[in-house]
Amino acid sequence: MKRTIFVLLVLLCSLCAKAQTACSPVASDIKYEVRAAWLTTLMGLDWPQRPATTAAQTAAQKQALCEMLDRLKAMGINMVLFQSRIRATTAYASAIEPWDGVFAGRPGQRPLYDPLQFAVDECHKRGMECHAWVVAFPICKVAVAKQLGKRALPVQHPELCQRCGDQWLMDPGVPGSAEYLAKVCREIVQNYEVDGIHLDYIRYPESSVPFNDDRTYRRYGHGQNKAAWRTANIDRCVLAIHDAVRGVRPWVKLSCSPVGKYSDLSRYSSYGWNARDAVSQDAQRWLRLGWMDMLFPMMYFDGNHYYPFLADWKEHDAGRPVVPGLGIFFLNSREKDWPLLTVQRQMNVARSEGLGGQAFFRTRFLLNNEKGLADWLQTSFYARPALVPPMRWQDSIPPASPQVTQRLDGQHLHLEWSAVHDADGPVRYNVYRLDPTFGNVLLSVRTTATHYDCILALPALRHSHYVVTAVDVYGNESGGE
Repeated sequence: MKRTIFVLLVLLCSLCAKAQTACSPVASDIKYEVRAAWLTTLMGLDWPQRPATTAAQTAAQKQALCEMLDRLKAMGINMVLFQSRIRATTAYASAIEPWDGVFAGRPGQRPLYDPLQFAVDECHKRGMECHAWVVAFPICKVAVAKQLGKRALPVQHPELCQRCGDQWLMDPGVPGSAEYLAKVCREIVQNYEVDGIHLDYIRYPESSVPFNDDRTYRRYGHGQNKAAWRTANIDRCVLAIHDAVRGVRPWVKLSCSPVGKYSDLSRYSSYGWNARDAVSQDAQRWLRLGWMDMLFPMMYFDGNHYYPFLADWKEHDAGRPVVPGLGIFFLNSREKDWPLLTVQRQMNVARSEGLGGQAFFRTRFLLNNEKGLADWLQTSFYARPALVPPMRWQDSIPPASPQVTQRLDGQHLHLEWSAVHDADGPVRYNVYRLDPTFGNVLLSVRTTATHYDCILALPALRHSHYVVTAVDVYGNESGGE
């Protein structure tokens, strides 16, 4: 029955989209939804477009990121997955690993500023979350490792690494890999006010990669079934990272981007490419055990490769957000040249089925407004802002309500409120306008300020009720005044 309803929803959304210029959004006025974009720094695919070695070049590099974030904010994005650990190279100051060369032009060269710190600060100014995207097992190319010399991971820790063609990989089967990755993530959480750690490639490589772990298996397998041993190795790494992050800041969200199909379904095959069986990535179990706070499965498919597997992720979400990663690069004419309808339908069905939101791979295709996607988000699907779902499984106690004073001077509204203090961490504030005629509107999201000013252009808005709430580090929201 449930599967029949699901198929009918797909058909309904399809008919809706064909009948209108842009597919009408399903329940667009919702309070909680992840609206994320992957911002890729590898080779400057999204940013930066060119290296910076002078003050002027650095200012331009920073300004370019600000302009990107402004546009993401305008179209409704509330979470940026910022690629921070790139290929055992970093976008942040690290005592463990060297700088990536994309920022200052040469691997290991320190830029004139800290890109991750800058990204965190700028996201927070705009009320967006910033998650540090950490690429787990792939390491740099062999040529880059030679440029890094003694600072390269294969030189620092050769026992953890394996050469695979023209690149290096960490070997998940070596026990020290889990401890090393945990140390990397712990350093980020200790030094930066990131809202999350987002793990990528936290899995074994696909069969096309010339990776051979027979020697590692002989040494550490102890006669286990090899598939079960591999799964246990990835589990060990995830748990070690979970414990490291929770031990520093328990409110930092831990997520990953598993392969888009968890496993074969009873009626639909994954055709040999799935998370659990192909690459030892038991992501649904990580949700059940509380090792992950959310998942971003890479669902870069359509039709029967997307919808049945979407339903499977939802059915096994363990009460936590599962956010389908959408392959919007396929809208590009040089890729699959999908019509916009394809992505609209995927998003509508995901929302109607109660998934945790949407994530877009990747930022450049959003900013290019492929097939008008950004326009549709801003004017329709994300016409009203949404909050990132709170981590009620970690903590469900809201902070105290702020004490608010309001002053209206002609068309100018001035709100001011008392700061709320919370033992767990910094408190932010949301500002709402409540109006039975114009509807309830979230005016300001996750601001750190204790005041809000605006111009009420319409006289009727002067009679609206304005409310300020406090939001703690877990996303719990107070009552409003």
